[in-house]
Amino acid sequence: MTPPGTTGTTGAGAVPGGSVVLVGGGPGAADLLTLRAWRALASADVVVTDRLGPVDVLADLPPDVEVVDVGKRPGHHPVPQHEIDAILVEHALRGRRVVRLKGGDPFVYGRGGEEVLACRAAGVPVEVVPGVSSALSVPALAGIPLTHRGTVGAFLVVNGHDPLDAVALAAVRDRTATLVILMGVSMLNEITDQAVTAGADVATPVAVVESGSTRHQRVTRATLGTLARRAADVGVRAPAVVVVGDVAAEGLLTPAGATRPAARPAPAPEPAR
Repeated sequence: MTPPGTTGTTGAGAVPGGSVVLVGGGPGAADLLTLRAWRALASADVVVTDRLGPVDVLADLPPDVEVVDVGKRPGHHPVPQHEIDAILVEHALRGRRVVRLKGGDPFVYGRGGEEVLACRAAGVPVEVVPGVSSALSVPALAGIPLTHRGTVGAFLVVNGHDPLDAVALAAVRDRTATLVILMGVSMLNEITDQAVTAGADVATPVAVVESGSTRHQRVTRATLGTLARRAADVGVRAPAVVVVGDVAAEGLLTPAGATRPAARPAPAPEPAR
């Protein structure tokens, strides 16, 4: 019988009962797992896990649950994505309940869409359990609101592996949205140089939150102009979330900070007529 809440149909050759659940584990703290995520883990025969997320919960699994580690590290991807897809499908076709445990949310830079497609192509029932994305939760845990009335009303999440696109650069330059950068530690120099070259104010506040939600959480404050040097001085390391914009200013949520107007770039002079 297919577990409640799954989608898809059992394909030819599949053993009835096999299924895959993509579980978003949140930023790392076990108590930020959702109840639905806990229920999925409690019923798992196999857990295919990443390096990040609430990996401490693996120690509490029953001894007969098989744990498959497919975690990636910066510059080191021992199990390519197509092999991860194959692992999920293979175990499900053997009639096993498979939980794919991911950090954050499966559909926020988690390649969850690729894994759903692989399961559906094989006729494997697949369900997605949303997770608390580090893009939102880690800044909140560090006391940084991504939007704040009177300061900024939008935010943009980008992948730090790639150069900033025109939309992200405009958000930083014009201070129209908070920029949240995931997986960007190795690219801090390039990101800041690119933003400043595009016209962003070097005094724009930046915060880097390392290992959010864990006992190792650390917040480093800087500006666009000082970020690269400051990060090198304190030894910033992945995993980290980078927040760029006025909401990253230290003291924003103190009474004094709440009454201080946000810094804004001077308006450009009107062209001569």
